[in-house]
Amino acid sequence: MLKSTEYGKDVCVKGWVRTHRSSKAVDFIALNDGSTIKNVQVVVDPTKFDEQTLKDITTGACICVVGTLVESPAAGQPSEIQATSLEIYGLCDNEYPMQKKGQSFETMRKNAHMRLRTNTFGAVMRIRHNMAMAIHTYFHEHGFFYFHTPLITASDCEGAGNMFQVTTKNLYDLKKDEQGKIIYDDDFFGQQTSLTVSGQLEGELGATALGAIYTFGPTFRAENSNTPRHLAEFWMIEPEIAFLDQEELMDLEEDFIKYCVRWALDNCRDDLNFLNQMIDKTLIARLEGVLSETFVRLPYTEGIRILQEAIKAGRKFEFPCNWGDDLASEHERYLVEEHFKKPVIMTDYPTAIKSFYMKQNAPVEGGTPDGASIGYKGCVAPAPTMQGTDVLFPQIGEIIGGSVREADYDKLMGEITRRQMDMTHLWWYLDTRRWGSCPHAGFGLGFERLILFVTGMQNIRDVIPFPRTPKNAEF
Repeated sequence: MLKSTEYGKDVCVKGWVRTHRSSKAVDFIALNDGSTIKNVQVVVDPTKFDEQTLKDITTGACICVVGTLVESPAAGQPSEIQATSLEIYGLCDNEYPMQKKGQSFETMRKNAHMRLRTNTFGAVMRIRHNMAMAIHTYFHEHGFFYFHTPLITASDCEGAGNMFQVTTKNLYDLKKDEQGKIIYDDDFFGQQTSLTVSGQLEGELGATALGAIYTFGPTFRAENSNTPRHLAEFWMIEPEIAFLDQEELMDLEEDFIKYCVRWALDNCRDDLNFLNQMIDKTLIARLEGVLSETFVRLPYTEGIRILQEAIKAGRKFEFPCNWGDDLASEHERYLVEEHFKKPVIMTDYPTAIKSFYMKQNAPVEGGTPDGASIGYKGCVAPAPTMQGTDVLFPQIGEIIGGSVREADYDKLMGEITRRQMDMTHLWWYLDTRRWGSCPHAGFGLGFERLILFVTGMQNIRDVIPFPRTPKNAEF
């Protein structure tokens, strides 16, 4: 409709009123149906319509317009509609929270059921849809199978214990044993279960049968965190691939994320232009910069050295960054935004700060008693390291967390024993290392963090329709 030049044709459009400007001579109604950031202009001769009807057409009202498509004299729009009939589907009084005047993001979060109708959130949701399409298309074109992993699980992939329990038990009358522990024999599944924090472990089962799979679904983490980067319910993309080494995994991570960014630039240009103007004036340049740069591949040990040199030169950080520390977002963003000025894939993290399933690097011959490791490109670390491959992005910090997985049963069991992990509910995971084990690798991409980067939005609660955070489960 917006691009049509079939002037003189009768058309029917339906949507929600963005603005309504009235005068004695002519009324202008900006109408939007949600399919694009652009409005269609409806021109109304007020002498041909009931005065009360025109007064009722306020911002937010839903209407149907029948009229004639004509060439527009206004710049920036090829056509407009001269109305011949108007029908109001839904009135909108002056208490409508999304009035034309600017609303704060905090106010819009309190009205998340209505904020989707605003220009900003319409743009974000259309880009979110396009990113989902890009992800499915990429993996389909590269021979991956879409693999569905369970939302309800008895295992904790991350080992952190921050999980939401799922139960049919009467919480006011819990049966407990002599030690005071809850008895789950009469629960629906007959054992303690929770909402999943990751589909990775089950995804590995798929990779060792189908070769290459990916998951794309909701995950849940009961962390009491109110940062702009955390949600209790979010979506994860987790590919797992057989016969992939560390170098190939990093190639995949870089190629995949560049594909998604390129898709956004090719398919969401109107929405990106709007967000570039209204939210972040460096957005499009930053997206194009990702495509033009080769990602830096940086061993953790080298990254720590760079950060410590920055501290010596006077750079202040809130959190410490000694070898063995889990890097904070401020450290990651310094490396990406200030030191290298391009995306970074950080590799070979200390074993102690990473998950049990990651493959350990080989010890250095004649190294220290605690097992110094040889990392990527010969970088020697003072203690064991694992073949992690985390992608760090400007504005975001970590956007992908990946690794080569430990395929050797004895080595995996050694790490599990060292960590004193309870593997009662993960016996099936260990079976993949007992029967036909193979080298394999994978990564996890937080979908909302990708949307944050692509849209330039500053808070993760603003890139998902209805955010779930501590003390907030409205809508």
